[in-house]
Amino acid sequence: MLNDAAAAQLVGSAENPGLTSVDNALWLLQLIGERQALRVAEAADLLGVARSTAHRLLSALRRRDFVMQDRPNGAYRPGPALNAIGVAAISRIDIRRVARPVLEELQEQTQETASLAVLEGATVRFVDCVESLRSVRVGNRTGIVRPAHASAVGKAILAQLPATEVERRYPEEDLPQHTPASLTDRGTLLADLREVRVQGYALNWEESADGVSAVAVALRDSAGTPIAAIGIAAPISRTGGVTGLRALAPAVTAAAQRVQDRLRSTT
Repeated sequence: MLNDAAAAQLVGSAENPGLTSVDNALWLLQLIGERQALRVAEAADLLGVARSTAHRLLSALRRRDFVMQDRPNGAYRPGPALNAIGVAAISRIDIRRVARPVLEELQEQTQETASLAVLEGATVRFVDCVESLRSVRVGNRTGIVRPAHASAVGKAILAQLPATEVERRYPEEDLPQHTPASLTDRGTLLADLREVRVQGYALNWEESADGVSAVAVALRDSAGTPIAAIGIAAPISRTGGVTGLRALAPAVTAAAQRVQDRLRSTT
């Protein structure tokens, strides 16, 4: 936990010519992890460096998703990567360990494959999975990387980010098309994400793979930062259309809430 005395010590240390950019970047991560918001001027004062130096460091952290901004020239806040690797104080636990029992419950309740995924740039990585026991099922996805805009877990997380952050991840208007059902332009994606925010969950109907459907809900920390998503995937032959897929959303939403409650009780 940082305090004013620690901040004062930091200013004194920053005047040491031997202090490296890595030291400054790590200290910025600690500051943002505790304060939850930090402006360039504040960062420069606390580090004892020029504003241009603080801006350069924060921009580098932003490119790597350690921090994000709600709007241009706004304060920097913890980003998905900061939470994912456990640097922020609120994320010093293994989310997979906390979520695993809930994934098992969700799989048992729905009889479909339940997964946990994190955002990495414009992709999502599945970090844990409990596979359905049915003969026809979506297989174990652990370790698989998918385009965020073409997956339910990815869209669930993207929907919780500021629009400027989504646009930064997708600088081009055209999006890669992975199946005939994939979203192919940024405008359509942003509209889809607005719908996700309203309804509270994201859907995927053959957008990442033919014959596969999914529904997912984002997991957020106490500051509201999206840190992961939990979802279930099922063959479209069993979900009975988008209406049937939506019927699975309450179970996923409840599971996401249980994971969030467990995360907060362990911090």
